[in-house]
Amino acid sequence: MQPQRLAENAAQKFGVELSLAMREQLATYAREMLDWNEHRANLTAITDPDAVETRHFLDSISLLGHIQIPQKARLIDVGTGAGFPGLVLKIIRPDIGLTLMDSVGKKTAFLSHMVETLQLSNVQVVTSRAEDAGQNRAYREKQDVVVARAVAHLPVLAEYLLPLCKVGGICVAMKGESAAREIDEAAYALKILGGKVTANHRVELPGVEETHYLIVMEKIRPTPAQYPRQAGTPSKRPLLPQ
Repeated sequence: MQPQRLAENAAQKFGVELSLAMREQLATYAREMLDWNEHRANLTAITDPDAVETRHFLDSISLLGHIQIPQKARLIDVGTGAGFPGLVLKIIRPDIGLTLMDSVGKKTAFLSHMVETLQLSNVQVVTSRAEDAGQNRAYREKQDVVVARAVAHLPVLAEYLLPLCKVGGICVAMKGESAAREIDEAAYALKILGGKVTANHRVELPGVEETHYLIVMEKIRPTPAQYPRQAGTPSKRPLLPQ
């Protein structure tokens, strides 16, 4: 990874300035992730340093070019994997309170290691499924911003994300070229769960053919208490019109 090139692309494409300290933290993050990926845990299929720079780091940074994250917002990254986009957002926006959530213990072990290595404060790492967290009072409807990248089809993902989001907050789904179709398919689920789509931002990454999208869903009313349903049910029986 080339931190200087990453900084130039972040500034040019998304208006995000990376300080020297941020660049050093991101370089450490990339180095540690690839080392753990090789020796300790399956964290990513993307191992070429240039691809890591673009497809993981710059892709995460794209949120800051399109989404207004309030100062000191509470942000949760659902199904975060190796920490994208949440950990990148925290490095660039240290004011936010971050929760990194994944159901795989080896991944959350890596994330805890990164939080300690980078000496980040106000970060919580949680090993949990989204359905369980959505029914936990510690997380339910407490978050200002809920993000997820390539976790599930949008009718399913909405049931993972919206219960965690406070009314007036936003959920952001990072999607590929199926974004517009998924928005249509999720209309019924969003109506039930208390959300509405307010934006679908197009993201172009250098050297990446496929277009990426940031689907923004606003939480407009509380989610009914029965949602999310128990673990595994949303993916087996998505909220779709009968």
